[in-house]
Amino acid sequence: MTLSANLGFPRIGAHRELKAALESFWKGALPKSDLLASARELRARHWHLQKEAGIEIIPSNDFTLYDHVLDTAIALGAIPERFAYLRDGDPLDLYFACARGTDAAPAMEMTKWFDTNYHYIVPEFTPGQRFALSSAKIIDDYREAKALGIDTRPVLLGPVTFLSLGKAKGDFSPLDLIDDVLPVYAEILATLRAIGADWVQIDEPVFVLDLTEKQKSALTLTYETLAPVAPKIMLATYFGALGDNLDLAAALPVSGLHVDLVRAPLQFEPVLARLRESAITLSLGVIDGRNVWRADLDHKFTFVRRAWDLIGPDRLQVAPSCSLLHTPFDLEHETALDADLKSWLAFSKQKLAEVQALTLAIQRGEGAVREAFAASKQALADRTSSPRAHDGAVRGRAQGVTPDHLARKSPFPARAKIQAERFGLPAFPTTTIGSFPQTSDLRQARAARKRGDLDEAAYVAFLKDKTTECVAIQEELGLDVLVHGEFERNDMVEYFGEQLDGFAFTKNGWVQSYGSRCVKPPVIYGDVARPRPMTVEWSAYAQSLTQRPMKGMLTGPVTILQWSFVRDDQPRSDTCRQIALAIRDEVLDLERAGVGMIQIDEPALREGLPLRRAERAGYLDWAIDCFRLSAAGVGDATQIHTHMCYAEFNDIMDAIAALDADVISIETSRSDMDLLEAFGTFRYPNAIGPGVWDIHSPRVPAKAEMLNLLEKALETVPADRLWINPDCGLKTRDWPETKAALFQLTEAAAHLRRIDL
Repeated sequence: MTLSANLGFPRIGAHRELKAALESFWKGALPKSDLLASARELRARHWHLQKEAGIEIIPSNDFTLYDHVLDTAIALGAIPERFAYLRDGDPLDLYFACARGTDAAPAMEMTKWFDTNYHYIVPEFTPGQRFALSSAKIIDDYREAKALGIDTRPVLLGPVTFLSLGKAKGDFSPLDLIDDVLPVYAEILATLRAIGADWVQIDEPVFVLDLTEKQKSALTLTYETLAPVAPKIMLATYFGALGDNLDLAAALPVSGLHVDLVRAPLQFEPVLARLRESAITLSLGVIDGRNVWRADLDHKFTFVRRAWDLIGPDRLQVAPSCSLLHTPFDLEHETALDADLKSWLAFSKQKLAEVQALTLAIQRGEGAVREAFAASKQALADRTSSPRAHDGAVRGRAQGVTPDHLARKSPFPARAKIQAERFGLPAFPTTTIGSFPQTSDLRQARAARKRGDLDEAAYVAFLKDKTTECVAIQEELGLDVLVHGEFERNDMVEYFGEQLDGFAFTKNGWVQSYGSRCVKPPVIYGDVARPRPMTVEWSAYAQSLTQRPMKGMLTGPVTILQWSFVRDDQPRSDTCRQIALAIRDEVLDLERAGVGMIQIDEPALREGLPLRRAERAGYLDWAIDCFRLSAAGVGDATQIHTHMCYAEFNDIMDAIAALDADVISIETSRSDMDLLEAFGTFRYPNAIGPGVWDIHSPRVPAKAEMLNLLEKALETVPADRLWINPDCGLKTRDWPETKAALFQLTEAAAHLRRIDL
């Protein structure tokens, strides 16, 4: 019989209970026992929710206190040597030390999970790396669910994906370690089989990449080794098409294969043809695990029906395209959305209902779920015909963009001379990325304003006081280029979306970004336009407080696109171009207001890069054009900055240079400046600010540590083009550590200037 399945569920809880517990624990306000009890309660609640939704195959080990890749590294004993002093202590202390760092050891590197906005902890491997089972979490979670009467399918990150995502600390490939890591995987899987697990889900999203011969050999070896000792293996692929890796996947000794038919619907027929005569169970990823739009159940059912006809009912599962980690918890908790827009959406809980509706339709006939299919059809019709989603003027303006809109007036060398004369900055200019600490009094004031307990005039006065204080602190610390602190902003995307046409916002649409960090992406449902200036008043006010340059802070069009739930009824490039024109209007207004430096952040540029090389050129063409469209209207004396973080840049250096920003700041401290090597090898032509302070860790780096990073940077970046800054914005930090770290940063800059003189 065809079964309904789920690949993973949001970990944070319906009301971000995990976030609250973690942050309370880290502050010392919550005992370890209470943190673990909260985690158990969330797991039980989520298992029961899925069971009550009718899902027949429910995952376990998809829950984590911080990150599933870190969980895998800990389970395999792949712990960096700098944390060895914690191995004999509390395992939880070791776990969080790897994720967040300690005074004695910086945190492990963090980067984007494939092309999502989820961040994973990067495994580290050294020559002679040894693996040993060091955590029984996957076993314990399975038993925990079993005790609740729920027989789950444990989820495990596959060994080839795990090694491929890791970083070698030495001259070797992480895949060289495959023979060493497989015995630990075999031990885990054999134990699961012994305690009664019938199936196990092994996630190998590397299958949607351009695989090397070494990866292909490792995949063959892996499943030939593991299949004999494991429960039945559901090999899960997602985020793209198997493509030329289909034959490899289908030939492996696994019992099931999951494919993503949302991101890659065109792979459906080739997959059917390849599996038709095999014994492999096919898991159809037909419900979108990464976006919030309600499914067209009639259309999705065509996949299920055809697979039923060709594969048969007993080798078929219906599932989301990937883990539901990337979608909000429950649409029922939303009160801010109007009824029409709400009817177009589905969050994680609703997506389970969609999976179940499709499963029941094939099990019992469409009549069994007639109401669900009818509601889906009506919502799609309403959305397609709604005038709120279509604006002819916006579309006409976007179609009128020409190459002249995309080019600065002069090349960078000429602009750099003009800007140097205008700003008169010292060598190694210091700055920050934009935001400053969002303290409890600020959050309380924001909440009071929303409740109506604080009127607008009082709120604005409060924000002005915060901004004035922030500018004074930066001047006292000796920073050369200042920012206004962004106290009026709740989020770097939400703030802009709230002021743009075509965006809608939820109250509880939170998704996990990393650890306890959650974001609430806007929903882009219609054509995008800027009805009025968004940031000019605050930037101009901040500039009036100082004689030093004040950066105007904007989020770039690609990042607004990537970090939103984007409409799926037109090409993403069309939506991005509309956003770029809105940002362009803001940039020109800032310039007219006397703001001479404007930072347009694009941390998501690399994130949006297609996973397959053949598809990348098209994306980069429109992504670069959109950034340039947003920035290129200013004069040569206006300095354009951009910021990128937590991504690999090696394969897009041409594109980053083509943005033609005057200054780019990047995250490099967690990678010990390794990420900067790409800029040196490429000979990046403009100015660079490599981050010297990992702001996602609570530790304050010493001046000597920053100088060490800067000395490495000078091996790559000419001194006259080197800026000094933190890795990212400071909104999540506290003021004492912020002041302490920025003092060390300005001291490091002063030291370099003395040497340079």
